[in-house]
This record gives sequence, C-alpha cells and structure tokens, in this order.
Amino acid sequence: MQFSKRLDLFGDEVFAALNAKRRELEAQGREVFDLSVGTPDFEPPRHVVEALRKSAEDPANWKYALHDKDELLQAVCDYYCTRFGVEGITPSMVMSCRGTQEGMGHVCAALADPGDVALIPDPCYPVFATGTLLAGAKPWYYPLTAEHDFLPWVEGIPDDVADAARYMVVSLPANPVGSVGTPEVYEQIIAFAKAHDIVVIHDNAYSDIVFDGPAGGSFLDYPGALDVGVEFLSLSKSFNVTGARLSFLVGREDIVAATRKLRSQVDFGMFLPEQDAAIAALTGPRDSVERQRLLYQERRDALCDGLEAVGWERPNAHGSMFVWARIPHGRMDSQAFALELMEKAGVIVTPGASFGPSGEGYVRFALVMPPERLREACRRIGESGI
Repeated sequence: MQFSKRLDLFGDEVFAALNAKRRELEAQGREVFDLSVGTPDFEPPRHVVEALRKSAEDPANWKYALHDKDELLQAVCDYYCTRFGVEGITPSMVMSCRGTQEGMGHVCAALADPGDVALIPDPCYPVFATGTLLAGAKPWYYPLTAEHDFLPWVEGIPDDVADAARYMVVSLPANPVGSVGTPEVYEQIIAFAKAHDIVVIHDNAYSDIVFDGPAGGSFLDYPGALDVGVEFLSLSKSFNVTGARLSFLVGREDIVAATRKLRSQVDFGMFLPEQDAAIAALTGPRDSVERQRLLYQERRDALCDGLEAVGWERPNAHGSMFVWARIPHGRMDSQAFALELMEKAGVIVTPGASFGPSGEGYVRFALVMPPERLREACRRIGESGI
C-alpha cells in the first residue's frame, strides 16, 4: 500500500532509538538517569485535581463541549491581567487548544498556504517545524547561537526572506536552549514584524520557570504585540498537567477567529471537566508555582555546577525546565554522543541535532530529577571518561 508523501516530511523519531537503548540497559540491571523528556515530576495542585474530579462526577459534563465556557474564556482574560499585567484581552481573543502542539498545527494551517515561507527558530521545539510542514509551508530557519545569547536576531534575516514570510515563530523562554527574552529583543521582533507584515506566533510555555532575574512575562505585554501576533499560554509546566493538554491561543482577534474556524472542523471542543480544571488553575492560588520555580532553580544549579565540575563548559540555562550543554572536546555528533553517554554513564539526554541543524554539538538535559540525583548523574558522567 502507498501512503501519503506527507509522511516523508518527517525523519525517524529520536526518542525511539533512545528508548530502545534504555530498555536494553534496564534488562541488564543497569541504573539509568532519564533526563531526555520534559515531563514534570511534580504533582498538580490539589485544587485543580479536585475541580476535575468534581466536574467529572456530573453526567452532563460528559457530552460534547462544542465551545469554550464563558467562565473559562474570562478566566484567561483575568489571568493575563493579574499574572502578566496585560489589559484589554477579551473573550473573543481567546480559544482553547489541546496543548500547544495541537494548537500550533491549527494556527499554521490558518495562516499559511502551500509554498508560503515561515520563520522558525533553530534549534527549536520540533513541533514548530512540524506544524509548518503539515501546512505545506516552507521553514526558513533563523539560528539561535551563543554569539547572540541564543536569542532571535532579526537583523540576520534577509529582507527578501522576511518579505516572503507569513509568520515567525518565537519561543521564549526557549526549549531547548534555555534563553529568556529581553525587552529589547521583543521590541525588535515587533518592529520587524510590522515592517515586513509578518504574524508573530509566540510560545509562552515556560513563563513561570525563569531564573536569575525578574519573573517571566508575556509577549503581549509589549507595545504593538497585539497588532502583529498571538501567544500560546500553556498550563502544562506551571501546574504539572501535561497529560490534560490545557493550553490557549491568545491575541489578535482575527487570527484567533481563523484558527478557531479551522479547529472546529476537526474537534468538538475541550472536555468540560478539563475546562473546569483549567478554570481552577487560572483563578486559584499560585503559591505552588513560585515554590516550584525555586525547586527548578536548585536543580539547574546542581546540574550546571556538576557538569562544570567534571570538565564541561557551563551550560546555557536561564529559563525553562531544560539545560542546553555544549558537548565536550568539540564533538559534533550529538546522536552518537547521546548513545555513548547512555552506554557508559547510564545518563539519557536528547541530542541537540534533533532540534535542528544549529543544535549539533549540543545535548539537552531535562530537569526532571531532584538535585541529589542530578549530582549523582554528573558524577557518573565524570567517572565514565567520556
């Protein structure tokens, strides 16, 4: 049987190879430290769990949702005001989506036609490129490099490319590189988008995991942002609800409306108990979010100190739940290195090349273990001699 050529757009899943090697080591009785996948190991707040449980007990909530509850949309608007200081967000500027991964596919398809150009960060969370490819658009990768602190540098994008682009994906704090946006960078991006008539799609998944400075904010807080773009607000990492897929597209009304129209053709809306869980997260106490940020910072420090102690260059890690580390000795074979590291040290990381060409020469660590376990992983790396 012949399948769609669309499947040829995607390479082999790197996690499959890592998982196969992990199973092999575990079968040998080896201890492994899986720092490859960014699934939080913290528990969701009890008030969020209770809201889901209570809502699920109502038989009426097991029907098709068909739309976002008014209370949910207002909760997002209020959250933007109280959490980010962004005023003027109205319910018509908000829609739910089942995780940023799903939402990215819909917004890209709503904005681009086959053959259009899209600006994608490199390295990046792979779904940014995937959503673009599924829309039939052509990614043009703008590099995130150490020279520019792993931040977008719009001056490096040629004018003819910018003029052809329909949208630009920006993700700060950034997975996998750990960089955090600055006012200057956001102002440059907004001016660039206006000059070239580009829509900005900002992924704000890690606004509550920012280290060494002011609390994370929102792209929509900057003057002119609502003229040019939208933002994904994800509750996954802040409230440890990754499996529930609680995310929202927020921003310019016509972009949200177009994305909502497309999504309505393939989805019957967010499960009502999940909507109630999201309302509880958005309107409830946020003290656990701050405690968790400090715990992530302890883990960041333990891992970065530990890697530096065994001879690695100190990694870039200013935000997100990831650490972006240059492979020692100038090696540029990140997949081979990751497999060797797993074999010799029992530590599983993600090869940098799986996030784009500019990721080669790096690996990504996820901060999904307590500090003492991370220090032990670093000790094993040092003893391995790799």
